[in-house]
Amino acid sequence: MNYSDWEPIYEEILDYFGYDRCENDRSARILERLIGDRDLGIEELEAIIRGKEVLVCGNAPTLCRDLESFDVSELCVIAADGATSTLIKEGILPDLIVTDLDGTIGDIIYANRMGSVVVVLAHGDNIKEIRSVVPNLTSIIGTTHGRPFKSIYNFGGFTDGDRAVFLADALGACRIMLAGFDFEDDTVSEVKHQKLMWAKRLIEGLLNNNMGRDLDGEGDRGN
Repeated sequence: MNYSDWEPIYEEILDYFGYDRCENDRSARILERLIGDRDLGIEELEAIIRGKEVLVCGNAPTLCRDLESFDVSELCVIAADGATSTLIKEGILPDLIVTDLDGTIGDIIYANRMGSVVVVLAHGDNIKEIRSVVPNLTSIIGTTHGRPFKSIYNFGGFTDGDRAVFLADALGACRIMLAGFDFEDDTVSEVKHQKLMWAKRLIEGLLNNNMGRDLDGEGDRGN
């Protein structure tokens, strides 16, 4: 996604949730400095995804059951943040983890040390986590909701789940499948529910504008 296409959506999200754009940008600058020369690089990230069938795993309670429908050994597996812990318990090491660092950090660091690439989002509410966690990571990519710069990318998307879908699409997945997604989860907070509605809207919009790709699945617990 070109940033010029994404920016109007981003501005709508900022207005809807009352987020501080300046703080998001400050967080992204901090992330860029902390990553330094440990940036994996877009070419290596693309090599993991391009031409592959990708399974994006959200953190809904249905994830374990949904995984029974897939042979993950044949897929590129992307975990949306908290889904990392479930995948590890199931003996599955995700190829990528898309996170704003509010999942179980120990599991994210463990998976990273075992070979998972961590795609970290910087936003105004996770500066503390960025400063404490990022120095412990290798094979890392930095992302932002705002304007990309240097080694900080923006593939589109808002919550961890839909950002993972946007990333897979942007880097050339031939098919994107979803597991552990539930847009209608009525057990979450009102703010979480609103995020799920945005995730649904964004994924559906991506599908409608990208008829050449396959996207299978149902919803996501999101961030």
